Amino acid sequence: MSKIVHPYAHRLIILRDWKSRWFADPKKYVAYLKGDVLIRQYLEKKLRGMYVSTIEIERSRKATRFIIKTSRPGLIIGRNGEGATKLKEEILKKMDKLKLPRPEDFKLEIVEISNPEADAAIVAYMIAEGLEKRMPYRRVIKTIIEKVMQARGVEGARVVLSGRLGGAEIARTEELKRGSIPLQTFRADIDFKRERATLSYGVVGVKVWIYRGKIFADKKAAHSPEGANNKKEEKTD
Repeated sequence: MSKIVHPYAHRLIILRDWKSRWFADPKKYVAYLKGDVLIRQYLEKKLRGMYVSTIEIERSRKATRFIIKTSRPGLIIGRNGEGATKLKEEILKKMDKLKLPRPEDFKLEIVEISNPEADAAIVAYMIAEGLEKRMPYRRVIKTIIEKVMQARGVEGARVVLSGRLGGAEIARTEELKRGSIPLQTFRADIDFKRERATLSYGVVGVKVWIYRGKIFADKKAAHSPEGANNKKEEKTD
């Protein structure tokens, strides 16, 4: 029997890395893990509407680094970096509130995503934003999925909406798919995200899958001079 597996967790270590990267002694592990989950939830709620893709946390013994990936970094940074410094102070206040030890060296990095149409989190938020503006759901998913398919490197996309679509009394699901999405292939670079659109008549769930081609480990070796020399030797043999 097959089981439904989260596309991100399915590819951990193979293609993906953990969103929280640190090592702590067993006494601090529970506090750090709880802090990471609560701070991430707080930031996702606070930065909603700023097209944030992922929030990554890195910890060492003395330093803590938050990496916020967004397609519109100007909204977070603000004029002369005022927004970034304010956000940094708010994160430290939240840490104090959760009784987490203040790091000696705290860094906040805001990284720009160059290809937002190929990022499932940003696409899911765009769909939710369209639904919250009372636009027809079929038109929203059709126009956005066409934009996604035109983006660089995208080979397939799938969108599923579930809830009281169009204000109907009975909840149902609506799906739109373009291209291929090989969910069982480990080397397939599939980005997945869930999002919620809060409407006056209830919550509509949004799920987005984006397939960005297969990733082969041999690509790096082929582009390096050593890999090229090995290929020449094989041909001469």
